[in-house]
Amino acid sequence: MARRHVITGIDFGSSAIRAVMGTTQGQDQQCSIIGVAEVPSAGITKGAITSIEDTVSALSLCLEQLERMSGVPVESAYVGIATPMITSIPSHGVIAVSRANGEIREEDVERAIEAAQAVATPPNAEILHVIPRYFTVDQQTGIKDPVGMTGVRLDVEAKIIQGLSSQIRNVTKTVFRAGIDIDDIVFSILAAAEATLTPRQKELGVAIVNIGSALTSMAIFEEGDLLATAVIPIGGSHVTSDVAIGLRTSLEVAEKLKLEYGQGIAAEVSKREEVNLSEYSDTEHERVSVRQICDIIEARVEEIFEHVDRELVKYNRSGMLPAGVVLTGGGAKLPGLTEVAKRVCRLPSSLGLPVNVMSPIDKVQDTTFTTASGLVRWGFELSKNAGNSHFKFSQISSFKDAPRHVLHWFRSLLP
Repeated sequence: MARRHVITGIDFGSSAIRAVMGTTQGQDQQCSIIGVAEVPSAGITKGAITSIEDTVSALSLCLEQLERMSGVPVESAYVGIATPMITSIPSHGVIAVSRANGEIREEDVERAIEAAQAVATPPNAEILHVIPRYFTVDQQTGIKDPVGMTGVRLDVEAKIIQGLSSQIRNVTKTVFRAGIDIDDIVFSILAAAEATLTPRQKELGVAIVNIGSALTSMAIFEEGDLLATAVIPIGGSHVTSDVAIGLRTSLEVAEKLKLEYGQGIAAEVSKREEVNLSEYSDTEHERVSVRQICDIIEARVEEIFEHVDRELVKYNRSGMLPAGVVLTGGGAKLPGLTEVAKRVCRLPSSLGLPVNVMSPIDKVQDTTFTTASGLVRWGFELSKNAGNSHFKFSQISSFKDAPRHVLHWFRSLLP
């Protein structure tokens, strides 16, 4: 019987820790989810761990639920991370092809990517990913895979994604203390893109926007390449806070009102419709207009998409991505959100659900699980292209081996 590969993805969110376990068998290339778990976050603020003890307790509970559902013990995992301190910068690497016949081999490509990695990073930063955009052989540019070509000089244009060393180490320490190893640490928005975007969308030009509780992260793809990433420090919890302040009520009542009556476009709500706050709290006795609630929500949602559009303006892509904006994350479930995105960003807009994974578990088909599902998908692509060999985080504490790993992932994206 063919060996069964099991991969786990853990998404450290500001409101919840989510874990997903996936498997595939034999030559089947389809990723199947066999277990999901979700517990409220503890010790996490804006994606960064602020209390290791609390986070370890929450993570252990989450892993226990996952093992109970799947019936498989968790030994290692791909871990998603997203904080405002994660940045992406362009980089360039160049090498001379060493062989006399000028044939470019995989080791030459790896050397070029390593050269691109040798950028001046701040002393408190650590490289998470080195993602090649395209290669140049002598004067021929725009090459996706130069292996087998002939030349004397090989250049690579790449994106370096880096985060704060302290935040990355806190995540690794938390996972290790929960009793499992780390296969890789992945920038969450790239994992979400792995689960929700098709190669066609990436080729045409698309922006994926993950609206979380405390943060909104985004990535822009064009011609199959990662063009840019950004993390915006506004999320669904800010919408709840606005409702609480606007109605002078508690956050608990505001959250219930947002979930029950929330609408991205206030004009679609009747001005006469009202809600009695006493139904949600014994200390509240006012009646408020549902239109007023939606006005507050719409203002904050518009602000989020204005920030998204500003990022698109930076790269001259505002209103110019044919595949539009794909919304995912827990905040994307607000009714009418895609219409607001269309209006503010002047682009097509759609809801991003996991399309590259299959599962009999209904919960997987939820925007809140796209990152965790994407981490599993990320792991399967890497293990499939690396001869099904996992590399442990402990072996690459300085990410020195990342270029080889990234190259296999990069090739998996090719049509």
